[in-house]
Order: sequence, then C-alpha cells, then structure tokens
Amino acid sequence: MTLEQRYQISDLLGAGHSQGKIADQLGVHKSTVSRELARNSDGRSGAYRPQLAQRKRDERQKAKPKKKRFTAAVEAYVKDKLEKDFSPEQIAGEARRQGIECACAERIYQYVWANKKSGGRLYRRLRNKGKKYAKRGSLKGKRGQIKGRVDIDQRPHIVEQKQRVGDVEMDLVIGKNHKGALLTINDRATGMLKMGYVESKEAAVVQAKAVELLADWNRTADAGTSAHGHNRQRGAARAERSLPTTRKSRKN
Repeated sequence: MTLEQRYQISDLLGAGHSQGKIADQLGVHKSTVSRELARNSDGRSGAYRPQLAQRKRDERQKAKPKKKRFTAAVEAYVKDKLEKDFSPEQIAGEARRQGIECACAERIYQYVWANKKSGGRLYRRLRNKGKKYAKRGSLKGKRGQIKGRVDIDQRPHIVEQKQRVGDVEMDLVIGKNHKGALLTINDRATGMLKMGYVESKEAAVVQAKAVELLADWNRTADAGTSAHGHNRQRGAARAERSLPTTRKSRKN
C-alpha cells in the first residue's frame, strides 16, 4: 500500500464508500483494505489519516528483524577459506562464482577484526597480518622524506634564471626490474650532462657517484631521497641541498 493509495482510501471513506467499493477502486482485495484500516487507523479516535497510516507502516518496517546474512554456515565457509589463506576478496568472489551464499568482503573483514578482538588469530591469515600501511604519496606520510630538507621555494632566485653555471639537477633513471640505475646530472644554464651507472639507488652509492662526477664543479643540486647524503662532502665535491626533486624516476 502506497501513500497515494492511502490518500485515496481516506477520500473514498469521506465520500461514504464501503470497503468493498474502495477495494474495487484501488484494484486490491477487500481484505487488504480491511487490514489497512485495522492496523493503521488512529488508535484513540479510530479515524483514518493517510500520513499517520504511512508513519505507522514505516515504524513497523524498521522494527522488523532483518535477515541474518552471516549465518553459522557462512561463518564456517569463511573460516575454512581463511585458514586456507584465501583473502576476504577471494572468498567473496569464489562464493559468487559458485553460487554459494556468503557475505561481502567488507563483512568478512569485520568478522576477522571481531575475532581478533575476542582473542582469535584469524587476522594472522590476512596478507598483511592485520597491519595498516600508509598509501604512497600520502601528505601525512613520512616515507621518503629527508630530515632537514630545504624547500624548493627557498632556493636562490638566480637559480630560476638559469644564467649561472654550476646550478644542477640530479635524477635517477631506474633500470628494468629495479636493477641498477643511471645517475644524471644536468647543468640548468648550459644543458651540460654528466651521467654515470650505479649498482643501486641507496643514498651512499649515489652520493659516491655524484661526488665522482661533480669533483670539478661548484654547484647546487636537487635533493631527492637517493641524493640526501651528498652535502656531507666538502671541498670541490661540496653540494647544497636546495632543490627537492619533483620528478619521478623513470623505468626503461
């Protein structure tokens, strides 16, 4: 019974029609109209008001017990799959593929966390053992940040003019399967390029190669995470960390 039908019932009742006539007008069985009037009329006055009838119906719907999806059979299925090292996503997907009644992946995670809270160890079956990992590139993350790094906004304005020889940018070109890399050092003013191969992108390895390539240069340089140690050298190999790198490493 819709709200519109309830308004029709109210109007037809006001016009003096019988329940049978009202049922004919609505295209429903007479018992449907009788049940509607008995259940949803005002309990004190006996008057039938459409909005009150609709509200009483909605309250009954909210109070109805919901179908329990995570039954004992579903729990047993999920537990068996978890112990076989299936992920919650795989469990839900496999159940859908085979037409087996199961819960969604999020509900399975909730089950695992509840099990952990009660002292269970199902969370140990998860791929990440229940640990939370920060997303790469998160603004709040500390991964890859350099302690004491000088922001790019603070570098000398003359560097932007690209007129002074010796202001360089450093970058790493990562090799296939992350095996080895090329360290590139480019002078911003002249475009002069120095390049050398490094076995890894570890800071100490890159620092040594940078010092070797820049031994005869007086410069400022980018400060990517792989180059964060290069300013520890002094003399002809000294470099200032004034340009935080903004370019991503490229794969071949």
